[in-house]
Amino acid sequence: MNNATMTPPDGRNIAGDASPKREWSRFKFPGSFIRYAAWLSVFVFLAYSIEYLEIPLERLLGIMGRMGSTLANRYYPPDMEYIMDADYMEYVVETIQMAYLGALFGLIATVPLGWFASFNMTPSRRFVYPVARLVTMSCRAVHEMIFAIIFVAILGFGMLPGVLALTFFCTGFSGKLFAEEIEAIDMGPVEAMRSTGANLFQIMVFGVFPQVRVAFTGIAIYTWDVAFRAATVVGFFGAGGMGWYLKRNVLQVETERVAAILVSIIVLVFISEMASAWARNTVMKMK
Repeated sequence: MNNATMTPPDGRNIAGDASPKREWSRFKFPGSFIRYAAWLSVFVFLAYSIEYLEIPLERLLGIMGRMGSTLANRYYPPDMEYIMDADYMEYVVETIQMAYLGALFGLIATVPLGWFASFNMTPSRRFVYPVARLVTMSCRAVHEMIFAIIFVAILGFGMLPGVLALTFFCTGFSGKLFAEEIEAIDMGPVEAMRSTGANLFQIMVFGVFPQVRVAFTGIAIYTWDVAFRAATVVGFFGAGGMGWYLKRNVLQVETERVAAILVSIIVLVFISEMASAWARNTVMKMK
């Protein structure tokens, strides 16, 4: 007798144990065709871009060796005594102040802008909402370096153009995130307050902000993080801070001093990242 288990149509063997049913599937047209055509288009466009831009892929194989020799021969050892100078440390402090003010002013502008740009809480979906969205999109679309160039051309060299450039950058960056957080709130408390006759300001203060308080704190920390990174280089375009020292030494081909400045920027960003991580962990414990 054949010892193979016989499986009746109900999916159970003779002993009564359940056995998994085989499920057959087939490619569904046109969904499968569209998916594979999309992947093919991506690869074709990638190959076309490499060919059109004339990117020499064979040169990428030896890029690490050339980079290492360049760094060893021209940028090593860094002139660390140069960045210990009191004048340079003053510019480091100015960079931190510029990042702080830019992030602070940007976050202050973010509160009403995120409110007006949220579809569920905007005072007017026909007029206020599109204007607020346009402002947010415009601030986010222009790079902070472009803002720095524009404000330097208008106001001249100094810290003020850098602060304004970072303010516009942080407004666009955090405004979009804050508006999306407001759009994701639970509308139950909002509707309850509306039914009691609360005005829009009272609803925002007591019904919306308690729900987005932790999220806004996280957005503020992340905004400071990216603002500090941007502040280290906006001075390259005349907006003050460490970037001015970096530009001067790059133009003078003082490569060892440039290496020291880059090391100082990396160290400061690392310290800022550690502080931001600690703050984010503290915020997560608040939930």
